[in-house]
Amino acid sequence: AQNHSLIIVQTGKGHADLSAEYSSIPEEMKKVAKYFGKDVLAQVSEEKVIEHLPEVRKFAGDRAVLRALHFFEENKRVEAEVAALKEGHFETFLENITASGNSSWKWLQNCYVPGSEEQGITSALALTELFIKEKGCGACRVHGGGFAGVIMAMLPNSVTDEYIAYIEKAMGEGSAYRMSIRPYGAVCVDGYIA
Repeated sequence: AQNHSLIIVQTGKGHADLSAEYSSIPEEMKKVAKYFGKDVLAQVSEEKVIEHLPEVRKFAGDRAVLRALHFFEENKRVEAEVAALKEGHFETFLENITASGNSSWKWLQNCYVPGSEEQGITSALALTELFIKEKGCGACRVHGGGFAGVIMAMLPNSVTDEYIAYIEKAMGEGSAYRMSIRPYGAVCVDGYIA
């Protein structure tokens, strides 16, 4: 409806051997919650974490605190994205996608594996950000669990083919997929879930 395409870009590395990276995210968030005697962050307020920041940092570590702050802010962004779409403010929606992606990269820290020279996600994001900056439109972010795998770009249809050619030159032929999103979620069709 907004004349934009959602493009998924495969960055070249799979998710094998990343279990420790994935499990570190909820473990660290739960450690922040544990400081307050809670099981999960949803039982703690962002204000409480900030109010007790020196103690929480000492107890759980800096990365855990950053990931906790991402959790709180990301929940706010999701609500803002839904509201923006319902109210017809597509540019605000795109701004929130960009903010979400930046937070994933800097706060959640799920765009690369620390100590690894392989950084397909960050490479694809950097190239996509350069493209978006040149064109003056669009948004991108890590997609899925991160660390490896895919990014997403949301771009006007008028530049989508150019972007696909641009990113495939860097990431490999066939690495970019233009997605088609149905207006309805999962539906039952003649007795089958589609």
